Amino acid sequence: MNLFLDALAWIADPEHWGGGQGIAVRLLEHLAVTLVAVLAAAALALPVGVLIGHTRRGRGVVVALAGAVRAVPTLGLLTLLALLLGIGVMAPLLALVALAVPSVLAGAYAGVESADPVAVDSARAVGMSETQIVRHVELPLGAGVLVGGLRAATLQVVATATLAAYTSDTGLGRYLFIGLKSRDYPQMLAGAMLVALLALVLDRLLAAAQHRADRLAHRTDAHTPLNV
Repeated sequence: MNLFLDALAWIADPEHWGGGQGIAVRLLEHLAVTLVAVLAAAALALPVGVLIGHTRRGRGVVVALAGAVRAVPTLGLLTLLALLLGIGVMAPLLALVALAVPSVLAGAYAGVESADPVAVDSARAVGMSETQIVRHVELPLGAGVLVGGLRAATLQVVATATLAAYTSDTGLGRYLFIGLKSRDYPQMLAGAMLVALLALVLDRLLAAAQHRADRLAHRTDAHTPLNV
C-alpha cells in the first residue's frame, strides 16, 4: 500500500509534469508511437483483410503467416531490429506494427465475412460492382467487428509501447527503465499506472466507436443496396 501511495504522490508532484522529460510530454510521445504503429498496421492489413473477406480466398495462408508473426516475441524482434537499424524509435515502431497487424487483419476479414449473404446477393442482383458491394454493404455490416480488431490492436500496442524506451528516449516506458536502474520503485509503478490509464482511455473511446459501428450495422438491411 505504501508503494502504491508513493506512486500516486510521484504522479501528483507538479515537478514531474513539466519540461521535456515530464509526464505530459511522455504521454504524448507514448500516444504518438501507439497511433503511428496502429495506423501503419491498418494501412497494411485492412486492404488485405477486406480482400480476403470479400473473396473468401487466401484466408488459410494469411492467417498462418499472421499467427507466425504473433508468435514472435516482441522484445526479441525489437532487439533484432535494433541491431539492424541502430538506436532510435524506428526499431520499436516496426516491432509494434508487426504486433498490431494480426488483430487488424483478423478484424477486417471477419467483419467483411460476417456481412449478411442476403444483402450481398441483393446487391449483386441490382447490378452493383464488387467494389460497390464492399463499400456499401460489406463494410457497413461488418464495421463493428472491424473496429473491434483495431481496438484489440491498439490495446496490445499501447501496453507494449513501453518497450520503445528500450532503444530510444521515448514514451512512458522511460519511467520503468529509469526506475529499475535507480531502484526507484514508486517511479516504476507510476509509469505502469500511467500506461494502464492511457490504455483505459483509449479502450473507452474505441468501445464507443465500436458500439456506434454496431448500431450502423443493425440499421443496414437487405434493402440498402436497392437505394444506393
